[in-house]
Amino acid sequence: MPPRRRSAPASESLTSDDLATLTTALATGKRATVYLREGMSGLGLAEGASARVVSIDGTTLTVSPTGVDDELPFEADELRMSKTPPPKPEPTKPKRPGKPKPAQVAVPVQSPHRPRAAQTSVPPNPSPSDAPPKPAAKPATKRAATKKATASVSVTIFGTADNEWSVSLVRGARKPQRSRPVAPEAVDAAVRSLGDDSAREAVTTLLNAAREEAQRRVEQLSRELDEARQALAALDTP
Repeated sequence: MPPRRRSAPASESLTSDDLATLTTALATGKRATVYLREGMSGLGLAEGASARVVSIDGTTLTVSPTGVDDELPFEADELRMSKTPPPKPEPTKPKRPGKPKPAQVAVPVQSPHRPRAAQTSVPPNPSPSDAPPKPAAKPATKRAATKKATASVSVTIFGTADNEWSVSLVRGARKPQRSRPVAPEAVDAAVRSLGDDSAREAVTTLLNAAREEAQRRVEQLSRELDEARQALAALDTP
């Protein structure tokens, strides 16, 4: 199955340290367990379902999810080390801008001897903390990715000159199943239906060799049977 790729915060997916820890656990024969970040309805897996790690190749992990009789590849950003995701930090609330203070004007008391000019006091420049803060950036929306579990299948046909044929099956990265015997005529019909000339020629050559060997054996047994009959007839002669 082609690996699925998606971006995720480092706190929600496997990090390089997590991959190193899982690799060490596999090397020492310990069980390595990870958890799915999103559910897979097609396989009946919910978010946080556990999966046993089978192998690790770079950032691609081959795992066996609980309740699924198969091994599936996942990327590191599709898995996490805990069943539940870590709590997300609460967004900080923007501060409300302070109201500007009105200008203050001081009116002096006039002296009877000499008038004084009016003095105007100018408020100090507002501090940077009084400036309205910039609005927080909106979190980017995530697209839901549809996961499809796929696996490769290999079918192997094995034949010998003794006209013995067998077939074996391999699913994905799992161990091959035990081979089962099949009839020569079934192999011949299956290869002919494929339409591959090289495969048909190889099977036909082996079947012809087995047919010639069987014919030679029949002729040999016929000669031995004739000799036995002649010996029996000589014994019956008075």
